[in-house]
Amino acid sequence: MSKALLIIDYTNDFVATDGALTAGKPAQAIAPRVNALAQQFLTAGDFVFLPTDQHVPGDPYHPETKLYPPHNVEGTPGRDYYGELQTWYEANKGNARVMAFPKHRYSSFAGTPLDQWLRERGVTDVHIIGVCTDICVLHTAIDAYNLNYKITIHQDAVAAFNPEGQTFALAHFKNVLGATVV
Repeated sequence: MSKALLIIDYTNDFVATDGALTAGKPAQAIAPRVNALAQQFLTAGDFVFLPTDQHVPGDPYHPETKLYPPHNVEGTPGRDYYGELQTWYEANKGNARVMAFPKHRYSSFAGTPLDQWLRERGVTDVHIIGVCTDICVLHTAIDAYNLNYKITIHQDAVAAFNPEGQTFALAHFKNVLGATVV
């Protein structure tokens, strides 16, 4: 049995002060922990996956087009990982235990090969970090629950747009999904 760290949407558009859809200071404050966990998992021989939002501005078929301003557009600096995570990723992207891939819905499982990749690698335990706690992190955790993965949420490495969303999601992980919140 192995485990994997899922770093959800930790990009400039979601984290940087001038990001297109930023969670701001709460998301910036978790940067040291996000970076430390990425290295910790890799050093331990575990897997690190970076499922990352990717959008086309004005896509009439995507439901987020009506909800949010354009963000995480392929080929823009907004879609780059925030801060030191970009440097870490560039240094490790050739490692077979590090895998970045685009996602087009809130959940990292929706329309992606993530479940297949985890099962091929014998992963039964997913640790989830990133942004936004009550949106993409939550939807990924719900799908992980429905797919029978053991779920761990690192409270000090997730952030939301507002404190109410953060509080709701952390309680939901624990009380509804049976996740371990550390």
